[in-house]
Amino acid sequence: MILTYSAYVAENFRAGIESVHASQRAAALSLGLSDHDSLRFVILPQAIRRVIPAQMNMLIALQKDVALLSFIGPVEIFRQAGVYKSLLANFTPYMGAAAIFLCITIPATRYTDHLLARQNRERS
Repeated sequence: MILTYSAYVAENFRAGIESVHASQRAAALSLGLSDHDSLRFVILPQAIRRVIPAQMNMLIALQKDVALLSFIGPVEIFRQAGVYKSLLANFTPYMGAAAIFLCITIPATRYTDHLLARQNRERS
């Protein structure tokens, strides 16, 4: 999972860097900036601004995948929660896990939507 998400994140940043028009680099070079400085001060700030919504989507997907893998992988935690639920007829462990998951996912999704809307307003 680490390799997969790392590849996606790297591809997002590569696409963000390539999305900055070549004239930006030419303008930076014409001002006397070196290749390194033009990348650092001109290209990357624009690329990072464009990549943030996609990275937020990756964060949300990663959180969901980790939750899914934790459900499939270490079953012992859920088995203990099931035993606790069976003994006391209490669904609190499951409800607590669901509440934490929702408290993290919903604000992150709303923030991603806000970033996408702001980016669309800036483009138009």
